[in-house]
Amino acid sequence: MIRIGISGWRYPGWRGTFYPKGLPQRRELEYVGSMLSTVEINGSFYSLQRPSSYLRWREATPPDFVFAVKGSRFITHMKKLSDPEVGLANFLASGVLALGPKLGPLLWQFPEAWKFDAARFAAFLELLPRTTMQAAALAERHDERLAGRSWAEVEADLPLRHAFEVRNPSCFCPEFAELLRAHGAALVLADTAGRWPYAEELTADFVYVRLHGAEQLYASGYTDAQLDWWAARIRTWAAGGEAEDARRITDASLRPGGRDVYVYFDNDAKVHAPFDALRLAELLRE
Repeated sequence: MIRIGISGWRYPGWRGTFYPKGLPQRRELEYVGSMLSTVEINGSFYSLQRPSSYLRWREATPPDFVFAVKGSRFITHMKKLSDPEVGLANFLASGVLALGPKLGPLLWQFPEAWKFDAARFAAFLELLPRTTMQAAALAERHDERLAGRSWAEVEADLPLRHAFEVRNPSCFCPEFAELLRAHGAALVLADTAGRWPYAEELTADFVYVRLHGAEQLYASGYTDAQLDWWAARIRTWAAGGEAEDARRITDASLRPGGRDVYVYFDNDAKVHAPFDALRLAELLRE
């Protein structure tokens, strides 16, 4: 399955440009859901959300919609994976599981300045839940900050996917790639206008792409030719293949079979993201 979406949806500058004039703010996600199949929740990166918010977002979108959820920066940026268990339990207990079958991959983004730490990454990958039932069990270990506002219920035991967006060059090494592969986690393919390294190392049964801008980080739009380039790659990944000119980290053979592909446009500053997402989705339907 291929899903094309946007990173976040609540941007004042989009009102009257992407969002129709007069559309109430509370209906913006509903509007996105009528046109795209997925969205990346960003607020969860900055602070712990509430179960009521996740339930509201779930109710505002179609039955087959999927949310990717960005992991807490408290874990990745402040603690830098040091003693992550309580932080992870709090994040999972904040309402993530209330999305039910609409819960897609969890995105873990790491700071540019933090160099590869094999021991911490390995311990974190071991801790990460692989199913929603495992996530619920871990969520039960939350601390007092979530007292009276936690959610650790699941409707069914579903697989849980994890994607890692790293930005320090030291992380683009065979050891990290093999660590991700051993745990079935994806290395995010991030287009960042050349700001951070890029590699097409496919380490999981899904591909996670973040398009921050080709020429200008968060601001430039994608041309038709650039979208055609991405569309060709997405079709290849979904079919289980790999581009001939892929920038690899290792020589590991690819797994057989196709892959799900998630693509999120994060070039939101000048309202390019939603329109680029719609154009790419249309290309992939042709």
